[in-house]
Amino acid sequence: MTDEPLRATVTQKAALFGPRGDVLLLRDGEETWEFPGGRIGCDETVEEGLLREIREETGLDVEVGRPVYTCAWVNDRDRGRFAVVYRCSSEVRGVTLSDEHTDWTWADPETALEEHLSVRTQRAALRRALEVEG
Repeated sequence: MTDEPLRATVTQKAALFGPRGDVLLLRDGEETWEFPGGRIGCDETVEEGLLREIREETGLDVEVGRPVYTCAWVNDRDRGRFAVVYRCSSEVRGVTLSDEHTDWTWADPETALEEHLSVRTQRAALRRALEVEG
């Protein structure tokens, strides 16, 4: 048994693939790219929460696939986090960006891995999503 269990905020993210096989990334600030998604509400199902977050951040209605990656950590403010990344898809590419992010791009997965995603867990999540059929 663990001495102290992780108390964490749950975040859901989407490794979101477009019709050309590219992946949608959102810029968080000046340098960091991430997947769309966010926290689930108390009164939402898992799928409802993820769909709402994606719609709020991108304007897209997507198809939610299966979870492909999970990770837990304590952030620099000493707060616990737990994330689940789902493989999702969209038949449209027209993004309407919310004010939570500063930019967006549809990137070839290899380019996303090599040039955009700087966080190790995000790269691992994308690799796992690529292994899973849509």
